[in-house]
Amino acid sequence: MTMSFFDQFASPSYMGVPLIAIAITLPWVLYPTPPSRWINNRLITIQGWFISRFTSQLMLPLNVGGHKWALLLASLMVFLITINMLGLLPYTFTPTTQLSLNMGFAVPLWLATVIIGMRNQPTVALGHLLPEGTPIPLIPVLIIIETISLFIRPLALGVRLTANLTAGHLLIQLIATAVFVLLPMMPTVAILTAVVLFLLTLLEVAVAMIQAYVFVLLLSLYLQENV
Repeated sequence: MTMSFFDQFASPSYMGVPLIAIAITLPWVLYPTPPSRWINNRLITIQGWFISRFTSQLMLPLNVGGHKWALLLASLMVFLITINMLGLLPYTFTPTTQLSLNMGFAVPLWLATVIIGMRNQPTVALGHLLPEGTPIPLIPVLIIIETISLFIRPLALGVRLTANLTAGHLLIQLIATAVFVLLPMMPTVAILTAVVLFLLTLLEVAVAMIQAYVFVLLLSLYLQENV
């Protein structure tokens, strides 16, 4: 029983072929393509309004040089939200519960922000490793600490997204199992547990959107330091 709770996080495969690529590609099929005519339908209008508002809020603290990342960050935000939300459906697989996938997003994007900072303003980028006014005896220690914190950033991005989604899925499965077991013995307790399960599912919907937003927001803050 204990092992079966974690089976939902195993990458599905068919005839030895991993199906995670299909799970990653499928969300893009669900979004409608804007037509060439002037008047759009309500779905495309809401989709365009949401992406426009999110992009404007995300790019607000960045200068003009950082606006080149608008398309990439907005696409990543929509992609993560869609994958996280689809993972809450029954009999589905959530690719973002895999640390390898999240690190595959976090490391290249974080590394790109660091390279941009080193190329455009190396003095400012290296200045983040040593706060101004640091006493001379503490300089070597602070440089080591700041360097470690710099390299921990992509790990924190990937682990945060993985841990929050994994914990939520485990809680939902545990409470759903409790409802199934308690229903024949204590129907009243089972109904109350089902209400808790419903509220937890609503919370997980919010967590799925918030974690995608936090992932992209932290990337934009790292970008802000280097542009």
